[in-house]
Order: sequence, then C-alpha cells, then structure tokens
Amino acid sequence: MTGERIEIARPDDWHLHLRDGAMLHTIVGFSAAVFGRAIVMPNLVPPVRVPEEAEAYRARIRAALPDGHPFEPLMTAYMTDSADPADIRAGFENGIFHAVKLYPAGATTNSEMGVTRMAAIRPVLAEMEKIGMPLLVHGEVADPEVDVFDREAVYIERVLEPMRRGFPGLRVVLEHVTTVDAVEYVRAAESGLAATITPHHLMINRNAIFRGGLRPHMYCLPVAKRERHRLALRAVAVSGDSRFFLGTDSAPHPRRDKEADCGCAGIFNAPNALQCVAQVFDEERALDRLEGFVSRAGAEFYGMAPNSDRIVLEKGVGSEAPRERVGVADHAIRVFDPGTPISWRIASGLR
Repeated sequence: MTGERIEIARPDDWHLHLRDGAMLHTIVGFSAAVFGRAIVMPNLVPPVRVPEEAEAYRARIRAALPDGHPFEPLMTAYMTDSADPADIRAGFENGIFHAVKLYPAGATTNSEMGVTRMAAIRPVLAEMEKIGMPLLVHGEVADPEVDVFDREAVYIERVLEPMRRGFPGLRVVLEHVTTVDAVEYVRAAESGLAATITPHHLMINRNAIFRGGLRPHMYCLPVAKRERHRLALRAVAVSGDSRFFLGTDSAPHPRRDKEADCGCAGIFNAPNALQCVAQVFDEERALDRLEGFVSRAGAEFYGMAPNSDRIVLEKGVGSEAPRERVGVADHAIRVFDPGTPISWRIASGLR
C-alpha cells in the first residue's frame, strides 16, 4: 500500500443475487468486472434445488458474461423441507454445489419454498456435516410476533444454536450479519462458524430508511439496525478476524417494485460495493486489512486459494460520477447510495 493508491488480490463476493433473464444479462457485468468469484444465491422462481438446475443456471450466467471473462459463479442449493441428501451430496462431490442456502420460509425475497420445520432437514444436515459442505443461513425467524429488529438475535437463540449443538461438525456461514448479538456469537464459536457482512450494513443504520420520509431503496432484509450495531460490524470487519468476510448481498429489484405499495427488500450495490468497503476501511484507518476482508478470508473458509490477479484502487482521482441507476428492459434499478461521499475508485485490474 502506498499513499492514495492500493493494490490487492482480486476480491470475491461470498453472497450475491444475479437473478435471471434480462436482469441477469444487465447486472452480471458489474460483479464480474471486480470480483473473481461469487457465491450465487439460488432463490429464483422456481428455486435452484438439484444439480441439474444449478448446472443450467451456471450456464446461463456464463453465457451472460462479457466474452472471455474469467468470473466464476459458485452455485448453491436451495434448502427445502423435502431436500434429498443424495442430491446434495452428488452436487457437492461433482463440484456443482459449493454450499446449501437455508431460508426460513417467508423470511425474505422468494423464500416461500424455504424451510418450515428444522426437523424435516435433519437428514440433509447430517449428510452435509459428514462431507464438510457449508450451510449458508439467512439468520432471521419469520415469526410475525417477533419484532423485525430482533429477528436475527431470536434466530440465533431459537434455531442456530440448537442446530449447531445437534450437528457440531457442520460448517455454517451466518449470512449478512447485522447485530452485536451475531458478531459476539460468531466470535465466541470455537470452530466451524463464519459470517458475511455487506457494504450497506457497514454504512447505514436504520435511520437511513426514514430520513426525510420513507426511503424504500434503503430497505433490505435483514433490515439495518441501530447505530451501535453498525459500529460493531465495522469494528469486526476491520479487525482482521478471518471468520468475517465480504458478502455484498447485492439484490436488484426494479424501481417500480421497490417503490410499490408493498415494496421489495433488497439493495443493489454491485456497481460500488468494493469502493464502499474501501471507504469504510479508510475511515477506520485499516486499509492494510482490506485485502484480508475482501480477498482472503472467504477463500480460506471455502478452501480455495486467493485470486492470483490483482486490482488497483485509487482515492480522490478523476471525475467519475457515481452511477445512480441501471436500465433493464423497460425499467430501472437504483444503485445503493450511502448518502455520504465515496472517495475510492477502481483504477484497474491487473492480470
């Protein structure tokens, strides 16, 4: 690292929504331009449940990439009550599935076919524990009686801790953590537990949803929490603890669906995710640890080598204006705007 210019191993995104169809073709390039690999979420309609569906989706992603681009989509299986352990094992052993995603039914976008009873998936969890396959958890209860700001903490108590006691060898990623409770829970674990953190949860608290009115483009699930939770996320992200790594949870929705009577949850940050994280690490005087968080810790958890090529970021150079929206077919997607200046720009990728 020298002055206002840093060079790091090309980062990876360990939690990404690429959607399908026209939206996939429009947005995949934003992630592929920056990240070497990405764990791709399976919550399509219908969801990606078996190896054949994952192979077909991976082929569509690759077909949507710019010619010759080396971006590698890492596919996941959507856990359902009726998931077959044999399908999960086959997909993992054949290198098609890299993980299984557990959505509590009704917890977030396209989670209606998610898990309704943890008892129903015990055979799958036992098989995953045996073969060392990671389980990626959307860590919120879908119980409408639980306050939306408490659903992560309640999930840890009601679901995650009992599951990990029952399957102590299971490798688990608690996705897009948002609370002190989640940070402390992961830090207390002896082994087998990691967490992803998003750029937006590092940069906004729940006030952003209501600043000057209702701001639907700041609404995501899990929702942003109080300032003390945001500060805890920032502290652990820059700490160098390799159990915490970047997962952007970039989740595009058409603007008309975000601003509808019942708006969709999700923040599209793919065009500026790395720049936002660099800004956070700069503000926390921890740029020397940026590479660990975005390029090395996640690869280590998944048993992969860091990317061999490099990427360069520069601070305060050029006159590049932040992208406000992306057009897809006859609609637009709003790009995440943290409401504060972002000084960092991607200067180049070195192959």
